[in-house]
Amino acid sequence: MTTTRQLDLRGKRVLVMGLGTRSGGLGVTRWLVAQGAEVTVTDLRSAEELRSSLEVLRDLPVRFVLGEHRREDFEQAEIVVRNPAVPRESPWLALARAAGARIEMEMTLFFRVCPAPIIGVTGTKGKTTTATLCATILRQWKPETVLAGNLGRSVFEVFPAIAPDTPVVLELSSWQLEGLDEQGMSPDIAVLTTISPDHLDRYPSFEAYVDAKRAIARHQRPGDWFVVNRDDPVAWSCRGIAPGRVIAFGEDDGASEGAFYQGDRLIWRFANREEELLHRKEIPLPGDHAVSNALAAAAAALLRGATLEHARAGLRGAEPVPHRLEFVASVNGVEYINDTAATAPVAVLAALETFRGRPIVLIGGGAAKGVSLAGLAQVVAARARAVVLLDGTATPEYKAALENAGACVFGPYRSMEEAVHQAARLAKPGDVVLLSPGCASFGLFRDEFHRGEAFRAAVRQLASGRGVER
Repeated sequence: MTTTRQLDLRGKRVLVMGLGTRSGGLGVTRWLVAQGAEVTVTDLRSAEELRSSLEVLRDLPVRFVLGEHRREDFEQAEIVVRNPAVPRESPWLALARAAGARIEMEMTLFFRVCPAPIIGVTGTKGKTTTATLCATILRQWKPETVLAGNLGRSVFEVFPAIAPDTPVVLELSSWQLEGLDEQGMSPDIAVLTTISPDHLDRYPSFEAYVDAKRAIARHQRPGDWFVVNRDDPVAWSCRGIAPGRVIAFGEDDGASEGAFYQGDRLIWRFANREEELLHRKEIPLPGDHAVSNALAAAAAALLRGATLEHARAGLRGAEPVPHRLEFVASVNGVEYINDTAATAPVAVLAALETFRGRPIVLIGGGAAKGVSLAGLAQVVAARARAVVLLDGTATPEYKAALENAGACVFGPYRSMEEAVHQAARLAKPGDVVLLSPGCASFGLFRDEFHRGEAFRAAVRQLASGRGVER
């Protein structure tokens, strides 16, 4: 169970390492100031690159060291709060540890002070949708339910609204789990969706990446719950990591406790009772993987206290999550789908399966993550009418693999506008233009969300009539 205690940060010298351009660094910095800490923010990016973030903090008593890190800041800090993008092996963190500093993250600080039980969701694919669905269900029960974490919302933005009985749902990345693992922390209800190769530019091996994901339940206690995907062999192999009680989800075996599908029926079997949740056609989300996400979300919400009626209402009212198989527009009979969050091959495969039987023009490529794209290229070549590539460090290897597999490949292009216009020239009425990159976004874009926003903008340009000459 979550152990909470008050933190006395008054007068503490706290160094925030990595402000970033999203909400996490901003949220924790403002919270630290409110606690009375003496806050310094250090970031290798320049003031110009961080302009929007600095504007938010301009009225706060924060000292900034930008465009560099300084040895003395790390040696003098009592606490260093690292951004998830900062590797735990960073020599700057080693310097701080040697000087006696405690290393924290936004998420570890939140776990220390959160007064309510926490549901944490992780996985290579499905964690954002599962966390969002879980919160949607819980809001049928308690409208004040909080959803935050690795989906663009700082936990400290919503912290003041959290009471002891407030449901709290967090999406947790492997990097956030590293920090929690270091501090011996796990959520009260842990959900593990899938595990497949990803972020191998950051981890020395797939086994190390799996171990980071496994940490979501490593520090659970008896009485906690571990909701695990029985259909994913790697995820299921993690079920014995801690004494939390395991609840399965996936295809029904007729006996286990958990959330399962039987044909087109979704069921909940728990405490010697089996009840129908709903039918697949009642979930308004695309793709077979939506069933797995719905089962995981329902299981966690029901364990937290929601009823079956809450689960049914939440799943029936589910809305697609932005940047995940998001319908953007139909232009000249062609559907444009934004799946920019598909940064790993397994996510692209799921997207292709969702549109099985439809001609696809795929937009892919980008920055390398240390994961082979050869297997993905074989499937893409068989499924896609054409592939339009964005420039990036992974793109040359991907392009070669696609061409070797017989795909029709165009690019790489240096802008989303060019890529979308090329895809529009290739697409025919009835086709799908699918942005599902299979790679990270860095280089051309700030992050995958910026990439998705650029896709939307380019599609809107098409829809406005500033179209494409064929």
